[in-house]
Amino acid sequence: MPDRPPPILRGAGDASPARHPALVLLALAMGGFAIGTTEFAAMSLLPAFAPDLGIDAATASHVISAYALGVVIGAPIIAVLAARIARRRLLVGLMVLFALGNGLSALAPDYPAMLVFRFLAGLPHGAYFGVAALVAASLVPVERRAQAVARVLTGLTVATIIGVPLANVIGQVAGWRWSFGLVAGLALLTAVLVRWFAPLGRPASGASALRELGALRRGQVWLTLATGAIGFGGLFAVYTYLASTLLTVTGVGPGTVPFVLGLFGLGLTIGNLVCAWAADRAQMPAAGLTLAASAAALALYPAATGNLWTLALVVFLIGCGGGLSTILQTRLMDVAEDAQTLAAALNHSAFNVANALGPWLSGLALAHGYGLPATGWVGTALALGGLAIWALSCALDRGGRPLVGAAAE
Repeated sequence: MPDRPPPILRGAGDASPARHPALVLLALAMGGFAIGTTEFAAMSLLPAFAPDLGIDAATASHVISAYALGVVIGAPIIAVLAARIARRRLLVGLMVLFALGNGLSALAPDYPAMLVFRFLAGLPHGAYFGVAALVAASLVPVERRAQAVARVLTGLTVATIIGVPLANVIGQVAGWRWSFGLVAGLALLTAVLVRWFAPLGRPASGASALRELGALRRGQVWLTLATGAIGFGGLFAVYTYLASTLLTVTGVGPGTVPFVLGLFGLGLTIGNLVCAWAADRAQMPAAGLTLAASAAALALYPAATGNLWTLALVVFLIGCGGGLSTILQTRLMDVAEDAQTLAAALNHSAFNVANALGPWLSGLALAHGYGLPATGWVGTALALGGLAIWALSCALDRGGRPLVGAAAE
């Protein structure tokens, strides 16, 4: 029989379907834009707020870690505790909490307060993307759900092209506090737009915290999360040290760095859309191909670092590998069956694990004297590790056939 989605993917229990799906997706993408802006811009604002808070750059980096820790912890806890809350109400609440965390960050009087406020801002990150992905998927036929999810995540990828440079300009002109204030304003705008346009999205019959925790009993959920946590780490292994590589290895001036970072963001955006299109047609093959292509691009990175033009091209290709996020998000919708909120939120916890793992392993390579180009080899190893986990998932999953109809059969 033809594959069909579990009822929960189609907004089961929702008595108020969206009249304007495109506006719903735009509203959800606005939240992704706000989150992407603060997540990536905070890294480049370190030199600005570190002296203002009376700390050095190394200590200031803990602020970034506090946000990531908030994402990892907040995603599963919120997803489980909010199992019986209507999705629209949950999304609005998450954006209000996100606005509060960033607004307080803009007002932080000292370093300890900044740590607490960035942790607070990170708490709704994973749960927002997870729930937003489920809402987006419920608006369209099953054969287009990955593309709907991609439109939500496009907000995050576009943030790397527009939002981050804008936040940096504001930080340089008006001060770093206004950059966090901008994000708080975007979050409040998202809350208003979601309240206006999104369907209520009542929880499915029988939804509970215990049922959400049932996702953790499914091996394919863990394999999908591990694929992202390991495989996506390759991208971060290179991206974290890209600016330093450009300045000290490639030998370009500081003014060239934003151009190359912008190419990375462009690749991330295009890869997100292309991978979503592929995932709607052949989900698991698309994931495997993306990981293999990422490994190849990362393997080219060490040889490309000596020339700006070859490096720019390779960085663009590495960015394209970011489309893996959309594929794995829809994969979790299939394998989590009736515990999708927790699984969808955990996807972003997994990617923040990748965000920590990749730079840490690259740092070890640098500490052992291998040089900045070697971060590409670290990234290649991680991408191949993700590919190995993907292969195991396929082998255990009846030859790799998607489980789209598992919960309904």
